Amino acid sequence: MHKFAKISATLALIAAASASLAAPETYAVESTHTFPSFSYTHMGLSTQISKFTKTSGTIVLDAAAKTGSVDVTIDMTSVETGVPVFNGHIQGDGFLDTAKFPTATFKSTKVVFEGDKPAAIEGNLTIKGVTKPVTLKVSNFVAKDHPMMKKPALGADATTVIKRTEFNAGKYAPAVGDDVTITISLEAIKQ
Repeated sequence: MHKFAKISATLALIAAASASLAAPETYAVESTHTFPSFSYTHMGLSTQISKFTKTSGTIVLDAAAKTGSVDVTIDMTSVETGVPVFNGHIQGDGFLDTAKFPTATFKSTKVVFEGDKPAAIEGNLTIKGVTKPVTLKVSNFVAKDHPMMKKPALGADATTVIKRTEFNAGKYAPAVGDDVTITISLEAIKQ
C-alpha cells in the first residue's frame, strides 16, 4: 500500500508539472500587418479582390495543450476596393450597410490542430447582424520571435467561403457572384 501511495504522489506531481507547462498565451492582432480580404466574380468576367485595412482582436494559443481561441473585429468602413467611389458604393445598404453595421466579427468555437499547428478554426462569423457558423482553413501558420519587435509572434493565413445572400448583402446576385472567398492574413504579438 505504501508503494502505491508513492506512485500516486509521483503521478500527481508529474500531472501538476505538465499542467504548468501548458499555459495559454495571449496575442494581440497587429493591425498594420493584418488584412482580411474578400474576392468574388464580377458579371462572369473577372475575380474582384478587396480588403479591409482596420482589424483588431485577440488570439489565445496553448501550443502544448493544442487549444486556442480567436476573436477578431473588422472595421467594415475600412473597405479598400482600389476605387474611392466604389469604396462608398460597397458600404451601401445592398452590400455592407456600414451606416448600420460598421463592424464584422469572427469568434472561434474550436481550433483544430494537425500535429503541432492549427489546421482549421471553427467559429461564428457576424456580418450585418447575421451570424453563421464558418470554418477557416489554415494554409499557413508560424509561431516565432518577431525579428524586429523581439517578442513572440504568430502569423497565419486562413480562408473560408460564404454566400453573401445569407448575410443580407446580396445586391446584384447572381450577376455579381454570391460566393465570396474570405482570406484573413494575420499577424499577432504576444502580450
